[in-house]
Amino acid sequence: MDRPGESGSSVPPKRKRPSIVFDIEVAGFPWEEVDEITRGYLLAREKDPDARDAVPERTALYPGLGKVIAIGLWKIEDGPEDDSGLILLEGEEAPPREWEKVARSQIIRADERGLLEWFWKVVARRDRTLVSYNGRGYDGPVLSVRSAQLGITPSRQLVPNRYRVDDHCDLCDVLSFYGATRDRFSLDYWCRRFDVDSPKGSIDGSQVGRAYRDGRIEDIGEYCLRDVRATAHLFRKLEATLMPLFRL
Repeated sequence: MDRPGESGSSVPPKRKRPSIVFDIEVAGFPWEEVDEITRGYLLAREKDPDARDAVPERTALYPGLGKVIAIGLWKIEDGPEDDSGLILLEGEEAPPREWEKVARSQIIRADERGLLEWFWKVVARRDRTLVSYNGRGYDGPVLSVRSAQLGITPSRQLVPNRYRVDDHCDLCDVLSFYGATRDRFSLDYWCRRFDVDSPKGSIDGSQVGRAYRDGRIEDIGEYCLRDVRATAHLFRKLEATLMPLFRL
């Protein structure tokens, strides 16, 4: 009889579906450019004075009040050495090229419309599992709504059946057991728990707006792509251990 932990193989089975991790960065519209009625509505929603004071700096968190400036993608293949990244980054339009800031990655520059069109082209194939961290709660809805605002038709539903992890696997949902646990924790927290290199660098999510205003667009792109790479590594840690519990 096998002792505990010895039954079965510790090597993940060959992946039946390639997976694509995605993450976005958004620059919120300047508060003074938001119409007066919307400003009043958002302020009235916050009862706590400190939260109300923070509203003008948090427009990126409200649907339809920010533009997508970076989309990070990381394709997970059979082995980590075959994985590769792509950063779609705001800037003067340019074709794909190798990007030295993150190993095994490429960069494409375009305006916001171009970034979104590239994204929907990459994820259009339904035989690819999408992976994210809080992509169901933020990135997916933002990408879909912002595309609709610009008259772009999404090629895929990014917020499908919540429990179909073979379609869109949101690791934030998985690690909170779909809300059964009391708290949710950050990607950085879980990376440290599973010995995955933390994506933290020269900036973090709270500093994206200021970095964008300072013209540090490539720093934002690097931060975004390191985030998706870390999410990919975390997914690999969970794929043969925790994930089978969630597959229908």
